[in-house]
Amino acid sequence: MSEKFDVIVIGSGPGGYVAAIRAAQLGLKTACVEKWTNKDGKTVNGGTCLNVGCIPSKALLDSSWKYHEAKDSLDVHGIDTGKVKIDVKKMIERKEGVVKQMSGGIAGLFMANKVTSIQGTGKLLAGKKVEVTDKDGNTTVYEAENVILASGSVPVNIPPAPVDNKIIVDSTGALEFSEVPKRLGVIGAGVIGLELGSVWGRLGSEVVVLEALDSFLSIMDQQIAKESQKIFKKQGLDIRLSCRVTGTEVKGKEVVVTYEDKDGKEQQETFDKLIVCVGRRPYTEGLLSEDAGVKMDERGFVYVNDLCMTSAPGVWAVGDVVRGPMLAHKASEEGVVVAERIAGQKPMMNYDVIPNVIYTHPEIAAVGRTEEQVKADGEPYNVGVFPFVASGRAVAANDTSGMVKIIAHAETDRVLGAHIVGPSAADLVQQVAIAMEFGSSAEDIGMTVFGHPTLSETVKEAALAVNGHAIHIANRKKRK
Repeated sequence: MSEKFDVIVIGSGPGGYVAAIRAAQLGLKTACVEKWTNKDGKTVNGGTCLNVGCIPSKALLDSSWKYHEAKDSLDVHGIDTGKVKIDVKKMIERKEGVVKQMSGGIAGLFMANKVTSIQGTGKLLAGKKVEVTDKDGNTTVYEAENVILASGSVPVNIPPAPVDNKIIVDSTGALEFSEVPKRLGVIGAGVIGLELGSVWGRLGSEVVVLEALDSFLSIMDQQIAKESQKIFKKQGLDIRLSCRVTGTEVKGKEVVVTYEDKDGKEQQETFDKLIVCVGRRPYTEGLLSEDAGVKMDERGFVYVNDLCMTSAPGVWAVGDVVRGPMLAHKASEEGVVVAERIAGQKPMMNYDVIPNVIYTHPEIAAVGRTEEQVKADGEPYNVGVFPFVASGRAVAANDTSGMVKIIAHAETDRVLGAHIVGPSAADLVQQVAIAMEFGSSAEDIGMTVFGHPTLSETVKEAALAVNGHAIHIANRKKRK
């Protein structure tokens, strides 16, 4: 038996590395096990988020948006760029540089906080023991007082479109294209599909998005979803709802996709590349021994209570491997809560106030309940909406698509939800998240002084509009 730790974390994604750092900060002897290796065969931290998810996709989103602006949008400012070209290889190299910088940063943080980094594949054994298998097949067993499972998730594969990561790719493969596909197919109009479709659409691809559901962004507030769909249509994304893919056939350097449309008729489209992004599933292969004592639910998630405790004493689980939205920031906060609980503190996590963001342009962001959810709950409510076209800052920036929507309880005025499509929506929604965390009313937000001219004023105006007090738009009558 080798070294014993107070805490061993399996996985160094956003949930795992944050948990490890916080545990070490609290004086706990901590180790973090990671098996992810880069192209050079070197173990790297950060999990899906830093290596093939949040960070690299945002790098490409930013690069592609700058290309779009230079090519199509700067003339309104009196800027003539001439002919604009895209160097895909250089764009991908920049993305990889960003990833390397961020994952290397975690290694530095581990050293600074005295977290022991263990390279290999971790498996939980009975009695809070962790078996680590290195790249050569050698195993070492470690003991711990507490084990945190943070193994993350992987893309869902579907039989009609088997991924080969050449022509038919998953979200990881879509970050590695060496050239812009002339025609790009995307299966799934969720967060990943819209973001990746936007990247390559801006660079010149003709993008067709096939979505099996009959509603667009069904998890979002539907007023915001409908507005978003209109914006994406103007941008050239061909989003087809109620389309179920039934088969694919790779022919040379193309793929023929067969699907049933909304009328049940069989249709076919030919693409140069096809991205499959129909969701993610918890990654638990090889994570648990049969006698580990950790229960799984019917969907393959590790079962935990509200405090992220599993059915095995001293074993915790966070992030994508447990219930709840698969969001990096949700995983990180769970990691902090668990580390502090292990250290004897008693923090709680508010699962009702977790922001959700889609990093298209304009961005789409939400926190709290949708109007549909509030209505289904039978609560009386008021709504305030403020369009970006009425924002002086948005007009000055020539970025006026979208709106801010705030929902508040009709009797208490407490904010129940905020939903935004527009410039900097990801940052704006966080203001409302803070307000909701402290139980603020729409009036509280409306009484707060906001800098002028700023995009954040749209949040204030939407809050004022809840009670019919907006200044820069005509107010609608309040709900009865």
